[in-house]
Amino acid sequence: MDVVSEAGLESDQRCSLDRPVVLNNGASGDKEEEEPGVLAKTKLEESAPGAATGMILSLRESLQDCKQSLDSCQAELEAAKSENQKWHLAFQNISAVPAGTNPDPVSVVSYLSNLKTSEESLKEQLEKAKKREAAFIVTLAKREQEIAELKSAVRDLKVQLRPPSMQTRRLLLDPAIHEEFTRLKNLVEEKEKKIKELQDNVAAVNFTPTSKLGKMLMAKCRTLQEENEEIGAMASEGKIHELGMKIAVLKTQNNELRNQFDVLYKHMDGLTNDVERSNEMVAILQDELEAKDLELRRLKESVSHKESTEEKAFEEADEARNDLNTASDPQQVKVES
Repeated sequence: MDVVSEAGLESDQRCSLDRPVVLNNGASGDKEEEEPGVLAKTKLEESAPGAATGMILSLRESLQDCKQSLDSCQAELEAAKSENQKWHLAFQNISAVPAGTNPDPVSVVSYLSNLKTSEESLKEQLEKAKKREAAFIVTLAKREQEIAELKSAVRDLKVQLRPPSMQTRRLLLDPAIHEEFTRLKNLVEEKEKKIKELQDNVAAVNFTPTSKLGKMLMAKCRTLQEENEEIGAMASEGKIHELGMKIAVLKTQNNELRNQFDVLYKHMDGLTNDVERSNEMVAILQDELEAKDLELRRLKESVSHKESTEEKAFEEADEARNDLNTASDPQQVKVES
């Protein structure tokens, strides 16, 4: 777009430069008195008419070339504008451009870069998925091979376990096996007969609404139900009154019990408060008792300390008396002598 616009501007400038030259050549006769340079030019043109006509022809050719270049530039400009409009319309439908705004090149470039990065990440994820798929295909092929091997092994085992027809015939021709086979066959027949008899007994005992026994039992049940309804209607008249009285008595008892419970609950609240207070008093008294115990211990220690000091003092006094007595005994002896 910038190159095309610059080319158009250059062509316009060329045409604008060429056009005044043509006009000046045509209007040079009117300005002969004002511009001496123009008069000299006209004189030269009069002296050389062939050169002037050649100049005019060259200027006309250059003008025609300018017009052609201008037309081509305008065509290129229109093509560029249409292409630009197409790009605008194309980018306006993209979610990266907000509605009602023109697409910004920076946002478009960032959107394209984001698309490229997302494409690369998707390619990486696709490669990883392909690798996982290949690994799964390999493991699946291994599992199918193992299944085929196991099927062949099972088939071989079935063939090995299946006794041949000749062997079965020999086993049936053996008298001991034949006797055991006949015994088991007779036993199976007896069990089947017994099962059939038991099924018949069960069918006879079980009744249906269509059977005779079932119809009799249903009729008896209906009569019993009617009798029960009559007895219930007769007994319900007296029992309902009794039950209503009992319900009223129970309600009064329930109210009394509820009131007693409320009184007890309040009494319990008072007791709990008294207990909490007594616990607080006990805690306080325990603290005081501990303080008194500490004081008593201190007093005992001080008393014991005083007693020990007094005992020491008494002992020292006794020792001093003894010393004095020992010292006074020789003097008495001398006096007596």
